[in-house]
Amino acid sequence: MLRHLRTVFDLDRDEILSLFDLAREMKKYPGRFGDSLKGRTLAMIFEKPSLRTRVTFQTGIFQLGGQGIYLAPSDIKIGKRETTQDIARNLSRWCDIVMFRTFAHKNIQELAEGSSIPVINALCDSYHPCQALADIFTLYERRHDVHNLKLAYVGDGNNVLHSLINISAILGIQLSYATPEGYEPKEDVLKLAQDYATQHNSGATFEATHVPAEAVKDADAVYTDVWASMGQEDQAAARRKIFEPYQVNAELMKHTKPGAWFMHCLPAHRGEEVTDEVVDAHYSVVFDQAENRMHAQKALMYMLIKR
Repeated sequence: MLRHLRTVFDLDRDEILSLFDLAREMKKYPGRFGDSLKGRTLAMIFEKPSLRTRVTFQTGIFQLGGQGIYLAPSDIKIGKRETTQDIARNLSRWCDIVMFRTFAHKNIQELAEGSSIPVINALCDSYHPCQALADIFTLYERRHDVHNLKLAYVGDGNNVLHSLINISAILGIQLSYATPEGYEPKEDVLKLAQDYATQHNSGATFEATHVPAEAVKDADAVYTDVWASMGQEDQAAARRKIFEPYQVNAELMKHTKPGAWFMHCLPAHRGEEVTDEVVDAHYSVVFDQAENRMHAQKALMYMLIKR
């Protein structure tokens, strides 16, 4: 059966936990999976620049015995030189799986609709499901049971927060978030997650505030992201003034539960959304998250192709 990963909601609770267990096994015993996707090809379509996404997907498929083909923005000019659905039909004849890093979520939807092979949303302006899977896998390694874990997010209500909201709804995570007024996550994203949590009795809760210290109180982990994402560079100066009270620093971390972890999807703008003191602290897991992008995505590609 053809499966895609357009948002985290394309997976259910059992599938996510199975993915975590497989990622942990692949991480511990990489040699066992060296030929598991032998001869398989991953098409990697990029409309946005990337470090972690490109390297983790391309290295990941290589470690599973396959190969990745990098398609830069100038290579195919998706939707301009050729329709998105025609590109999907072509890639479906040559490759086994596609990952797409783009701007509009509708581009992901259109590619998936025209594709007869799995499509992975490697990032769009609305969601970042691969990041959320790697993030919660990082916590899963430390706690195993993430149900009722309290995760606090401080900063912009962006694509990363949207996917954390989604995965929290599925796994029963207690998510609190502090954003400036006017920068909250989208209401339809939150409502969908709340409805999912209620219908599936997952136990997830969502607490919104404009006060960072309230959001991080007794949190098991504190997460932040850049204040201006790609495509928002012209807003960076204005956003810096608005978001300044939302910096994650040592003083803010004092409000958390003892032993709380600091998280960031990277790249970090040190001295803006987070201080060096925090991002380099012993409790920071940011580079574990970055490493786990590869392991979680290896498990995801394996599951979508093989199952």
